[in-house]
Amino acid sequence: MSLSFSISKEISDNFYPFTQTRKAEDIRIGILTIKEKWQLLNANEEITSLRLPGITSNETKTIEKLTDIIHLNDWAICQDFALLTKNRTSQPVSSTNKIIAPENVFLEEAVKMEHCIINASNGPVYIGKNAEVMEGSVLRGPVSIGENAIVKMGTKIYASTTIGPHSMAGGEIKNSIIFGYSNKAHDGYLGDSVLGEWCNLGAGTSNSNIKNTAGDVKLWNHAIQAYESVGLKCGLIMGDYSRAAINTSFNTGTVVGVCCNIFNEGFPPKFIPDFTWGNERYELPKAMNDIDNWKKLKGKRITEEEKVLLEKIYKQPK
Repeated sequence: MSLSFSISKEISDNFYPFTQTRKAEDIRIGILTIKEKWQLLNANEEITSLRLPGITSNETKTIEKLTDIIHLNDWAICQDFALLTKNRTSQPVSSTNKIIAPENVFLEEAVKMEHCIINASNGPVYIGKNAEVMEGSVLRGPVSIGENAIVKMGTKIYASTTIGPHSMAGGEIKNSIIFGYSNKAHDGYLGDSVLGEWCNLGAGTSNSNIKNTAGDVKLWNHAIQAYESVGLKCGLIMGDYSRAAINTSFNTGTVVGVCCNIFNEGFPPKFIPDFTWGNERYELPKAMNDIDNWKKLKGKRITEEEKVLLEKIYKQPK
C-alpha cells in the first residue's frame, strides 16, 4: 500500500479556516507539512488521522484541534530538524554571527546571514535554502526559517516559531506558525498565532495572546458554530489571502476567515467570516483581482484552480 491520507470531514472541519483552502495533511507544523513528513519517511500506509511522526523516538503526536498546531510546534520543529539534517553537514556559518550551541544550527545552501545572534541551547534552529536573515536579528530555538524566507533587520524570533517558505518576518514573533508566502514584515507582536498563505499584516499590527484577566481564552470553533475554551494563551488565527491594515490590534483568540481585508477603527471582531471587506462583503471579482496583485509581488499569479476554489468558498451558506 502506498502512502495515502483518508482524513474525515469531521477531522478536517476542526481546522477551519486552513482546510477551506487545503487538505488537512497539507497543514504546516514544525518545518514541514504533515504530508511532507510522511513522504520523507517513505511511509507505506493509509493515514486516517493527523499524526505527526516521531523521529528522535517511536513517539507520535496526533493533532485533533486547531490550537494543537500551536502547542505542538516546538516538538514538531525538533522532530523535523532531526529528519532533515540526519547524516548531513550544515553550510558554514559566517564568523560575524554569534552562535550558542552551534551543533544545533543548520543552514542549507545559499543562506545569507551576517551579524546575527542565534541561541540554540534549548532547541534547534533550521534555516532553509536561499533564506536571508538580516543583520541584528536574534533567534532563540526551536525555530525554522523556510526556503527563500526573509527575516528583516532587528527581528526578534522566540522559540516554537516557524517562518514558512517565501515569507517575510519582522518585529517580535513568538510561538507562531506562518505557512508560506505571507508577510509579517514590520514592527509589532505576533504570538501564539497561525497565519495561512498569502497573508499580510500591516506595519504596527499586533495581537494579544493572553487576556488581561489571565482567564481562559475562548476561540471560535467553526465546526460547532460556537466559542470554546482553549486555555490560557491563543493569539490570531488567520486564513489564506487575508490582510490587515497598519496598526491593527487583534484581540486574544481572534479567528479570521479566508480572503478578508481588515480595516476600520477599534478592535476587529473576534470572528471575521470569509470574504469580509471592512464591515461589508468582499465582492468576488475584486477579491480575485487583489489576490492576483499580491501574488505578483512574489512573482506568482492567481491560478484557475484557485479561482474555482475561491468561488466555491464564496458561495458557501453563511
